[in-house]
Amino acid sequence: MPNPKPQSADRSRVAIENVQPEVDGGRFAVKRIQGDTVIVTADAFADGHDELACHLFFRSDTQKGWTETPMRLLGNDRWQGEFSVEDLKPHLYKVEAWVDRFGTWRRDLEKRYEAGQDVSQELQVGAALVREASQHAPKAAADHLAQRAAALEKAWPAGVRAEIAFEDSLRELMLRYAPRTDKAVHDAGQSIWVDRERAGFSTWYELFPRSTSPTPGEHGSFRTTIDRLPHIARMGFDVLYLPPIHPIGVTGRKGRNNSVVCEPGDPGSPWAIGSPEGGHDAIHPQLGTLQEFRALVAAASGHGIEVALDLALQCSPDHPWVKEHPQWFKHRPDGSIRYAENPPKKYEDIYPIDFETEDWLALWHEVERVVRHWIDQGVQIFRVDNPHTKHLSFWEWLIGRIHADHPGVLFLAEAFTRPRTMYRLAKLGFSQSYTYFTWRNSKWDLSQYVQELTQTEVKEYFRPNFWPNTPDILHEFLQHGGRPAFVIRLLLAATLTANYGMYGPAFELMQSVPREPGSEEYLNSEKYEIRHWDLDSLESLCELIAVVNRTRRENPALQRDDGLRLLEASDDNLMAYAKVSADGANRIICIVNMDPYAAHAGWVRVPVEELGIPAGSAYELVDQLDGARYTWHGEWNYVELNPYVLPGHVLRIDWPMSRAGETWRSEA
Repeated sequence: MPNPKPQSADRSRVAIENVQPEVDGGRFAVKRIQGDTVIVTADAFADGHDELACHLFFRSDTQKGWTETPMRLLGNDRWQGEFSVEDLKPHLYKVEAWVDRFGTWRRDLEKRYEAGQDVSQELQVGAALVREASQHAPKAAADHLAQRAAALEKAWPAGVRAEIAFEDSLRELMLRYAPRTDKAVHDAGQSIWVDRERAGFSTWYELFPRSTSPTPGEHGSFRTTIDRLPHIARMGFDVLYLPPIHPIGVTGRKGRNNSVVCEPGDPGSPWAIGSPEGGHDAIHPQLGTLQEFRALVAAASGHGIEVALDLALQCSPDHPWVKEHPQWFKHRPDGSIRYAENPPKKYEDIYPIDFETEDWLALWHEVERVVRHWIDQGVQIFRVDNPHTKHLSFWEWLIGRIHADHPGVLFLAEAFTRPRTMYRLAKLGFSQSYTYFTWRNSKWDLSQYVQELTQTEVKEYFRPNFWPNTPDILHEFLQHGGRPAFVIRLLLAATLTANYGMYGPAFELMQSVPREPGSEEYLNSEKYEIRHWDLDSLESLCELIAVVNRTRRENPALQRDDGLRLLEASDDNLMAYAKVSADGANRIICIVNMDPYAAHAGWVRVPVEELGIPAGSAYELVDQLDGARYTWHGEWNYVELNPYVLPGHVLRIDWPMSRAGETWRSEA
């Protein structure tokens, strides 16, 4: 088949490729934090040897016009530009490139002039280019350009006129107003979603309010949870996550250790949401009133802590929705509603919601109403239970509608499922995500995983939140490794990523007994009973947790994920990595012994020059955990870590500030 007749667009000489950051061709937003600098790179080139100009255009979605800034050539046709995002709203960008006729002319003029050639004719060509640009400029700039064009045509010595041609001010005006011939435009409609700071740096503590009473066996409340806040604040947490606080169903209620037999007084699982007393917009009567919940939110705020609520879209058989909207649930052939199952596990106390219901739109709006209800009570963070079991399109719809009115609301996805599904949920709008960290316990596995999260395109939309434990997950590493295992996982979670959390009392008191061998369920799980925690125990990790969290607050390098780089270590049990703040002033080296049973020693390679330290220099490091000081020399340095003393170092490099941050990121 013969080629169709060429169109005018087919004659463009300029190509733009490999534009970053970009998520699925602009389908989903790139995520950034308020105040971030967005760095945009692109390959832009043309046929032949003409010079190119490449500019970055950006705006917020409410601005009508674009702001334009030149991109600089990095080399090999790679260009880079940047802009900052200050407002909690979507931002857009595009890239344009064109043949720079004036730049090409000036480059060739310089070569001819330096070679001693006659450039009188070339100066006439340049004058014409400048005069043409003056016809597209506003009056003040047009007058200046016209004067420069006339000067290039004067019968002055060639050297004088050449100096005029090489003026930076003339170059800037020509880039702005000269006709942009052969222009190529890359506009994928790529948006930048801007979150508030806590989306990028947060420290989560999970507790069950019903287990906060100082009296063993007594049901806790929002008031007793308020009394717990100073303890949580002293440890340095800024997000207090509460499992569901709603009324708990009676039908099918589980007993202790998930027993199908419920004894009198068993409180049931908070995730069996709903009773005649109310559903997802109601509060369990023993926890308190709505006014007392608001008092908890206010009291937490006074300690610098935000309260996060669980959004679990499932119901007990006693939930009002079951009677009012039976069409929202799946039914068996005999007409009964199907309870939740994850064979061999059965959840007789829970009805999953059917997101394939024909009445889906009413269901979606009801969930939106529930979320808005809790926002009205002061909640700005939601931990979402099993979002991967609901329609993906629902989350994009819900989060988009909430963000339209409340851009500061954050959503954490608790989706322990296939990687692509987890990543898709992040693309759809979730601010943070649980990860596979809990199951990555070898150096190789964890190294591969953090590189995927921080060094690939995943970093543009997926914000990992590392949890060493949850009420559902007690990994065998913690079951058998004793105190060293808990400290190892604490150090890794808190320093590898900027967002981390823990199922608090169980972690700080090092609960490690499973329900049975091979299980990840806790014995005497707090999901099914009220627990009394001895927070004053001498075995508690609370003091070390406080030190670790203070270290995170005092070192900006630990507050972002984009400055992470894995380092070489000669021992396979020593995991070493460095983190650098955006300005390069704060540089942290972490080394963790991954073996909770034995001491390990080896050599760690520090890329000193990339960190702004001259080769061969001695430099001092201060351990942020115990205050010890070390003097190291050059790249390779010896480390020995005993897990029964302290299985890790968090070392701050004390060396004059440099531009290490910029170099560090470009090399990552």
